[in-house]
Amino acid sequence: MLDPDLVLILNCGSSSLKFAVLDPESGKEFLCGQANALGGTTAKLVWRYRTQNETQQLARDDDYTTVIRILVDRFDRQWSELRERLLAIGHRVVHGGELFASSVLIDEEVLSAIRSCCELAPLHNPVALEGIQAALAAFPQVSQVAVFDTAFHQSMPDYAYLYALPYRLYQQHHIRRYGMHGSSHRYISERTAQLLGKPVPEINVISAHLGNGASIAAIKGGHSVDTSMGLTPLEGLVMGTRCGDLDPGLLLYLGRTLNYSLDEIEQLLNWESGMTGLSELSNDCRALEQAAEGGHTGARLALEVFCYRLAKYIAAYTIPLHQVTALVFTGGIGENSAWVRTRTTDWLNGHAYQLDPALNEKIRFGAEGRISRQNTPEVLVIPTREEWVIARDAAQLVRGAA
Repeated sequence: MLDPDLVLILNCGSSSLKFAVLDPESGKEFLCGQANALGGTTAKLVWRYRTQNETQQLARDDDYTTVIRILVDRFDRQWSELRERLLAIGHRVVHGGELFASSVLIDEEVLSAIRSCCELAPLHNPVALEGIQAALAAFPQVSQVAVFDTAFHQSMPDYAYLYALPYRLYQQHHIRRYGMHGSSHRYISERTAQLLGKPVPEINVISAHLGNGASIAAIKGGHSVDTSMGLTPLEGLVMGTRCGDLDPGLLLYLGRTLNYSLDEIEQLLNWESGMTGLSELSNDCRALEQAAEGGHTGARLALEVFCYRLAKYIAAYTIPLHQVTALVFTGGIGENSAWVRTRTTDWLNGHAYQLDPALNEKIRFGAEGRISRQNTPEVLVIPTREEWVIARDAAQLVRGAA
């Protein structure tokens, strides 16, 4: 029996590169790792292969191209059995605008389209392009696929994605709400159906992807009908360092009255706001919970604002779904913070959600399952598997083109 084909996943972030090698059929992981703090003095590359964990220090000027060269060298010397089985390389791309409603094989036209969306995701698309270009050079014989965060949300109706701005801005410049974390929300919808033993078209899910970046989606019969992120990843929930929803007039005030430049406003909203700004302490939910327990006022406030705003979105998304089959928590915070799940559902006391305290504490750190009491609305925790979604799409496209 031949060994199954494998897919290499590359996910380039603003200062990190995550990678994994998966069997697209089973989701089995053969290799995983990431390069952290690129451009900084603490940059390092860590990975797990088979049962071994290894670390390699990186120089401050090492970039995505350098890291991919290191990975290629490892594939040649240490992971050669995996390289021989690579069917495809799948790349996570945050923003595809209205150009992509599904994943695509990468060619020059696709690269140009991704480049044209850089203004919509300036922290993500440029580095994704850098990673793609490096991978194309390093693996010239392997087919490569772009999987877009925004693609899953292209099913939103116009009344959900349009801003109340002059319509010409949408017609001429495609200014609208797009949404992100599509691969995660799509996986949550599919996995929820499996856990509940129901077909995807018959369930309606509120999916809360909570991490340093956070978004929530209303998913009706497997299709996104609304989501919290907008034109860019700034809109919506309070996040680790991003502000989420705010009054647009605040931007005018910052510029006219406080003399902020556009670059300073961008820095403020993307890197100095969210739970970091409110707490004046950290963007790490675990650290904030510990500090709040110790009496830190800012940490407590940041967590309260985070949960309150999340609860408001959950309540709002009962409108497009009419009837909710399940509320699902995922992402680093959603999967692991029993406190956040409890406080959020406490705010939703008019919606009959009741958590089982023992299950809520138990279902963490990679576990999945129901955390709500019997005979109350379904509340689930499901660890997201974005890499598996990317691997499946990549394999399907490459095999279909063969």
